Amino acid sequence: MSLAPGDAVAAILLIPLVTAALLALLPGYRLTARLNIVATLLTLLAALGLLAGERPQPGLYLLIDDLNIVFLVLNTFVGFTTSVFSASYIAHEIGIGRLPRSYLRFYHAMYQALMFGMNLALVANNIGLMWVAIELATLTTVLMVGIYRTHEALEAAWKYFILGSVGIALALFGTILVYVAAHPVIGEGLEAMVWTTLMQRVAAFDPALLNLAFVFLLLGYGTKVGLAPLHAWLPDAHAEGPTPISAVLSGLLLNVALYAVLRFKLLLAANPAAIAAGSLMVTMGLSSLVFAAFMLYRRRDIKRMFAYSSIEHMGIIAFAFGMGGPLANFAGLLHMVMHSLTKSAIFFAVGHIAQVKGTQKIAEIRGLTESHPLLGWGLVVGVVAIAGLPPLGIFMSEFLVVTSTFARAPLLAIPLVLGLLVAFGALLLRLHGLAFGTPHGSTAPVEASYLPMFAHLALVLLAGLYLPPPLVAWFQHVAAMLG
Repeated sequence: MSLAPGDAVAAILLIPLVTAALLALLPGYRLTARLNIVATLLTLLAALGLLAGERPQPGLYLLIDDLNIVFLVLNTFVGFTTSVFSASYIAHEIGIGRLPRSYLRFYHAMYQALMFGMNLALVANNIGLMWVAIELATLTTVLMVGIYRTHEALEAAWKYFILGSVGIALALFGTILVYVAAHPVIGEGLEAMVWTTLMQRVAAFDPALLNLAFVFLLLGYGTKVGLAPLHAWLPDAHAEGPTPISAVLSGLLLNVALYAVLRFKLLLAANPAAIAAGSLMVTMGLSSLVFAAFMLYRRRDIKRMFAYSSIEHMGIIAFAFGMGGPLANFAGLLHMVMHSLTKSAIFFAVGHIAQVKGTQKIAEIRGLTESHPLLGWGLVVGVVAIAGLPPLGIFMSEFLVVTSTFARAPLLAIPLVLGLLVAFGALLLRLHGLAFGTPHGSTAPVEASYLPMFAHLALVLLAGLYLPPPLVAWFQHVAAMLG
């Protein structure tokens, strides 16, 4: 029995919200871990239902269109697979006494609250509601980053909170400026904050106010995306928080903030007198790519290294969407999906590797393919994929980004390719020591859930070899929407 369109949207929001309340009350690890998995699975099924069925009509608060369905399906899928990985990961953390059992209800409740916040941000048809939802998602991840209660974890959470608050304050000011620009044309009230209404009337807005608003919005939400120089919170949050949260941060929350930027970019594009928002995104994206590529060589902590890899790839995605056009937008969508799947798979491997080795220091992790073959080879495939080697999906998306750049702005292709090559060298240099040679540290077996990692890597490989025509048509349609 299929859900009606409105029921599917309600399920996407209510399932994580109600589950969060239940998980805050229920004791016991096994029960809460399983409920967490079931809830994320049901949310995924509701999101998939929107693909096949009709969409509800836009209202004052909620909107479903081709653009946010891409983000919703990706968000709920990675949320589900991460919940499966989280069950075995957190079980080990409890077993070694690193995470007290009393924190379990809090952890799982916050996980579902995070899913609710991200889903709400994606379906919001109101710029104020979207801001509130992203703030909620930020606060839940702040609390989860500091869950170990060590000095380093609390410092990372506090740093994330301070920088995230600055970013969200800038985004709020930008949101207010959009409302101020809309007020003379639309009037007071909720209508002046509704996406669909704004898009219909934006051509009459004051372009100077829109330009100023986008600068604040790009800086504010760009902080959440992790774009340089607004990235300082991200490496610490990845390194000190639980690894499932690192996977969600890199694979999902950065995308949600990017989605907000894309919505406002569309708004400016519909006003002929406004600035070209894409040029600002190209500048920040390219700066993030080159900066993070060189910083990869200096990392000594494995989770910090892949945090900088996330900054690099969000830079590529922002660059692609900033370039615009059918090919670059298609490449940006494909790269976003491939990065989310690949980076979360890498963190699935890294989480269990750090557990079995008892360290996150790269120098103390060696010979993984010999000591722990499944984890070692999973990491090898993940790093080869994220480095952009064929025949995996990221090679295809990066090739399309470079091709579109050569065709339209050849000079920009020089720093773009330089950044890609520098990052490629850094990742392969680190991979050699991590995966091969004489094993260091513990060689004891680890209880791990390998299915999420290999499922993600299989999808990335499949995308590199063959993209189904319906998926290509869907992405082409969304790319055309993005202009």
